Amino acid sequence: MAADEPDFTQVTPYPFAERTHLVRIEDFRRPPEDPAAAAALLAALPDVLAARNLRRLAEAIVAARQTDRGVILGLGGHVAKTGAGLHLIPLLHEKLVTHLAVNGAFLIHDYELGRFGATSEDVAAQLPEGRFGLAAETGADLNQIVKEAAARNEPPGKLAGALIAAQGQHAEASVLAAAAEAGVGVTVHAALGADIVHQHPDVDGASWGETGLADFRRLARALKSLDAGGVYANVGSAVLLPEVFVKALNLIRHLQPPVADFTTANLDMIQHYRPRQNVLARPTAGAGEALAITGAHEITVPLLSAAARALAAEAGQA
Repeated sequence: MAADEPDFTQVTPYPFAERTHLVRIEDFRRPPEDPAAAAALLAALPDVLAARNLRRLAEAIVAARQTDRGVILGLGGHVAKTGAGLHLIPLLHEKLVTHLAVNGAFLIHDYELGRFGATSEDVAAQLPEGRFGLAAETGADLNQIVKEAAARNEPPGKLAGALIAAQGQHAEASVLAAAAEAGVGVTVHAALGADIVHQHPDVDGASWGETGLADFRRLARALKSLDAGGVYANVGSAVLLPEVFVKALNLIRHLQPPVADFTTANLDMIQHYRPRQNVLARPTAGAGEALAITGAHEITVPLLSAAARALAAEAGQA
């Protein structure tokens, strides 16, 4: 090794407990136990624009499950760290969601919330010192999970959910733990170098690549369930998940057509180019419905969850 070449094995993580967290579980609020609790508020929303689209998406979710079609959510990290994920947990237990496709940031934030009840470090404070993303437990546990998943040919999201359920101090707040308990499939779609755990000395690129490709194919198989009435909603991923979705959709259409005439939605703070094209416009061209819902996830996701649960309760599904 050249004298000026960095030795990446010498990266030194530090204990999670030493990190400053911007988000704690005490900041979050739980969804109502009664699915019909929000029905009156939802009925009072104007039947225009985003409110109409939100109701249409809730109706599409309930209709999909009534006909045993898939409801698949693509989840970015912001959904977890705003507490919106807690409002997805009832949808898993009430069988209103059939599969989750998550990026690496969602995996990390959900893991930290479920294990320790806190997440979202102060990047501005840590970056100047080169300490950003180096909490020991996060890196060690998630990298070990990916290695085990590769060795066992199992989805890492499933193993992560099981670990949180077994060891988490706040497992009841973890979407991944709830998915494992409900038997809902989870696929993880990460880009090497994009997530904090890839800085850690025990990262294994081969395992991340192997599990990533396997999960891409698992997602393609899951997308078959969208045909003739399913729902795919991208929630909080501007680039990665929309790109993964459109390729996985193309792959399953190539191998097992048709996969058409379904509903897609994009829920985000702004409507980016790739979700508009790869989630909304292109997959539903000629058949299906595309719904754009713009707003903060900590508002739109709880509203969507409440709407879907209320409609399902009315229909006798919940």
